[in-house]
Parts: sequence; structure tokens; C-alpha cells
Amino acid sequence: MEQMVSVARELRKTHDFRGYIHLKTIPDASPELLRMAGLYADRLSINVELPSKQSLALYAPEKNPATIKKSMSVLRDHIDESKESRKKSKIIATSATQPMKRHKKTSKFIYSPAGQSTQMIVGADQSSDAKILTLSNNLYNKYQMRRVYYSAFSPIPHSAQQLPAQSPPLIREHRLYQADWLLRFYGFGVNEITASSTVTNNEGQGGMLDLDIDPKLAWALRHLEFFPVNVNTATREMLLRVPGIGAIGANKIIKSRRFKRLRVSDIAKCGLSIKKIEPFIEAADANPACRLLEDENLKQYFIKKESAQMALF
Repeated sequence: MEQMVSVARELRKTHDFRGYIHLKTIPDASPELLRMAGLYADRLSINVELPSKQSLALYAPEKNPATIKKSMSVLRDHIDESKESRKKSKIIATSATQPMKRHKKTSKFIYSPAGQSTQMIVGADQSSDAKILTLSNNLYNKYQMRRVYYSAFSPIPHSAQQLPAQSPPLIREHRLYQADWLLRFYGFGVNEITASSTVTNNEGQGGMLDLDIDPKLAWALRHLEFFPVNVNTATREMLLRVPGIGAIGANKIIKSRRFKRLRVSDIAKCGLSIKKIEPFIEAADANPACRLLEDENLKQYFIKKESAQMALF
């Protein structure tokens, strides 16, 4: 790691490189080296590798969860110190008699301005999606993680017999990213996303995300009592719970309804996919699609039919 930090320093100091640098650090690096790394990198990362202590002990015994968390804490403290330093030096009063006259001052301590991130391997062990997302949520809250990356396990020849022979479905990685987004930006909790899921893994363990539909749609189908949502009166938080409505779409709806009562056609003008949204909303005009909420096979309405590849012969 000393060499990587040295290269980053050389790029910044000697070659005046001003582009993005992401440094992968190691948990047992000294606090001094971790501090130096953040002075030259835009983002630092320490990978947790696997979701459970048991799996880490089995597949990567050289890695210590306690050491990983300790190093993450060091990075978090330096990042917090940097933020506070920049906050204080950004705008200062020039004098007590002229409090409104201000000027900018360059911060003396900028540390990993893009924060820290980590990565988990998915599918190498039997950890459920609920367990993976619980760990991610703790990392976001405790270490102010900017991003948790999920990487589907890929077997290699002559690997340990304990490891699975096949990779997990790539769609599982995609669903985890979608659920992660719900945790960070949509106000969902881990239990809301996974608690009522009836999907199990190969070992019959619950807490798995539905691979057929996205996590927000899966939540909505399990909680039809909250729907339909009135787009003319619903809070932003509730609009974000509607499948197909994202942050930008919710903002457009709230802005548009200030001037008139919205009809279903107005929702389409906000650039949203009516097919996905329509069954879950009510507007100023009649919306026959709401009747779909009474259909026991509502899930099938949303599942895209995969076109089978035609055989050549």
C-alpha cells in the first residue's frame, strides 16, 4: 500500500494530476498511512469482502472483521475532520463590524472528498439478501459509507471445494443495488424490503429478494392497503413508495399540482411510465387501472415476458 500512496502523491505533487483517484486500502495499514492516502485520493475503500464473520473466517481467514471496522472508523474520523475544516474555512467574516462582507478561504485539510466505499461478494456463501442489506445499512449509518458495491461471485478453476461451483444469477446483484437505493434515497428500512418476503435461497433460507420484480414493486404488492395513492394530495414520501415514481418524478408531480388538479394524462407528461404507475394511483379523473389491485395475479401484470430465442434448425 505504501507504493500506491507514493504513486498517488507523485501524480498530485510532481505531475499536477487533478483527475479522480480511488485508492483501495488494506485494513491493517497504519493510521499514518491511512491519513496520508486520503490526502491524495478522492475516495478510499476498504472491502468487507463477505457478509458474515463465519464466511470471512472460512474463506479469508487472514482478514479480521474487527480490524476492518477499526480502519473504517479511522477513515470516517479523518473525513469528518476534513468536512468540519472546510465548513469553517469556506466563508468567514472579515470583521465584527462588517459581518455581511465575506470572502473564501482555501481549506488546509482536504481528506478523501468523495468519502469511503466498500465491496461485498454476493453468492459465495449462503448469506441472505436481508443479511447483506442489514450489513450495508449499518455501514452507511455507522461509518458514513458513500457506497456499498455488490459483486456476484464468479468461480475460478481449482478453487476451494466449499465454494459454489456456479455463479449466482446476475439479476440478484442488480436487485441488491435497487434495494440499496431504496435504503439510501427512498426512506425504506431493511425490514420493509425483506421482512415479508417469501422468496428463499437454495438452502430454504428466507429473506431473499424477488428476482422477477424490483424491490419497490415487491413491497407495494405486499402492502396493497396503502394503494391507490392520490397524486393530488399524497406527501412526497408516499409518492416515492409508488412503483415507477422516482425522486425526480415525485418532484415534478408536486410542482405540477400547485397549478391544477392532475389527471392520469398529466402524470404521463411528467415523463413517467404509466403502465407501471397507473394501478397504484388515483387522479382527478377516473382510473380504471385501479381495479387491477383486486387481481390476485397482479404480479404477472408487471413481469415482462421474455422472448424465447428461436432455434436456427
